[in-house]
Amino acid sequence: MPTAAVPAPVRRLDADHFTELTAIAAELLDIHSSATSPALLADLAPACRRLSRGLHDALRPVDTADGLFVLRGLHIDDTELGPTPGHWSTVGEAGALWDVVLLLVSALMGTPIAWDGQQDGRFVHNIVPSPGHERVQTGASSSVLLTPHTEDAFHPGRAHLLLLCCMRNHDHIATTAASIRLTKLSDNDTAELIRQVAPILPDDAYEVAQQFGGKPTPVPTLFAGEDGLTLRFDPAYTPLGEAPESWRAAYRRLTDELARVSVAVSLEPGDVLVVDNDMAVHGRVPFTARYDGTDRWLKRASVRVPGRRTRPETEAAEHGYGQAALEAWAA
Repeated sequence: MPTAAVPAPVRRLDADHFTELTAIAAELLDIHSSATSPALLADLAPACRRLSRGLHDALRPVDTADGLFVLRGLHIDDTELGPTPGHWSTVGEAGALWDVVLLLVSALMGTPIAWDGQQDGRFVHNIVPSPGHERVQTGASSSVLLTPHTEDAFHPGRAHLLLLCCMRNHDHIATTAASIRLTKLSDNDTAELIRQVAPILPDDAYEVAQQFGGKPTPVPTLFAGEDGLTLRFDPAYTPLGEAPESWRAAYRRLTDELARVSVAVSLEPGDVLVVDNDMAVHGRVPFTARYDGTDRWLKRASVRVPGRRTRPETEAAEHGYGQAALEAWAA
């Protein structure tokens, strides 16, 4: 279970930063009418150049061993949001201003990305509990523990940073996170997990990728980079039973260590949890969804950081199960 006694690092935006971000976001939304407009995506980089140096500094990527921080200072009015949707596909333009705010925050940290096979290629995903999905290992679940994992771990082009913006969380449902840099693993366990032993398969949010005909490729769980260990971890979609016992034992010890250093973050409306997807895994505690318009609602964005060297070169040869990542500047 996560260790709630260890608080997540917080970066606070001041009132001027909040006004600056929301004003630019409202301007972009007014020009382009929709937060999903390709023209709006193309305008993100020029818009970011208009933002203050102080905002650029506050929105730098994760830079501590915690592997995450909570960005605090945005203010969302619950009464203006409308009800929590029952499925991502029914969101429409609800919370569209916050889609654009999140895209601006993402663009200051790197290059926003999307997936052609997930949520219709949207660059901002809506994470809401959905009827019939209560027990699956995706963000649409509710009644089961969402196992700590690397976002889109099956793909070599996965994000370097994951951003989760809280729209609504009346029940104070915690997101969990744990950094590989805070664990204590033996040299033998590290050596085992650097080996390419087991593949990571596409999760249930990628139905087309799950039908891919290519052979699954074993990938390393850990990578010893210049700045320290990084990881690629998704036990719910890793065929552990096919691996040798020595490797499985090391994997179990890694799982236990991640649980030991885990923190539980109960996001408030306007909070943005920024997770370094190379350093930290994330998940969610179970809860009972009501489907009455008041359930937890997050918006999610994914970011690549150009020039980062936190992954093994062998990833370049992976097929990615046929999934293509879309970049905002090329949209």
